[in-house]
Amino acid sequence: MRNPEIKVFDPAMCCSTGVCGVDVDQKLVTFAADLGWAKQQGARIERFNLSQEPLLFVNTPAVKAFLDRSGQDALPLVLVDGEVALAGRYPQRAELARWLGIAPEAPAAVPAPAPGRCGPRTGCC
Repeated sequence: MRNPEIKVFDPAMCCSTGVCGVDVDQKLVTFAADLGWAKQQGARIERFNLSQEPLLFVNTPAVKAFLDRSGQDALPLVLVDGEVALAGRYPQRAELARWLGIAPEAPAAVPAPAPGRCGPRTGCC
């Protein structure tokens, strides 16, 4: 297994994962589950939220150049070892596995949390 550094630059969201509130996007729920799987495989993954860490976006040259060219509506942006690997959508488990150099495992179905049911036990913020 490779151990690349994967950094995900999220658009502005209410919390660090976007898996909160009453209208949860299933893509974010699936991505959170895939990130958990990748971390269990030993992946080094960090996520950054534009609304919580705007200076990091400006101070990371590849991200600043991307935002200057495409704007924040083109987020999310994924860097693998400092290079742009994906933009405009979240990676699928198979892509994470490829970057890690491992075989993908089929993701389990992950239901979205019920509205108003956020908290530490539900996996959202």
